[in-house]
Amino acid sequence: MKKIKWPLLAFAIGAALCMMGIGVAVAERSILGITASIFALIFVMGFGFKTKKKMRENGLL
Repeated sequence: MKKIKWPLLAFAIGAALCMMGIGVAVAERSILGITASIFALIFVMGFGFKTKKKMRENGLL
């Protein structure tokens, strides 16, 4: 079994939480909440992909 990459797991959980935030904001009919959740999702996923690229380049994956 492979070792868990904790930073990547944290980014995945953060992205899932942002997706849930979008759903909650839609249920509450909050335009501000929807936009904030979408921007947070883009930021978290982008930072996660950037971190994964750096880890791959350094041979940590």
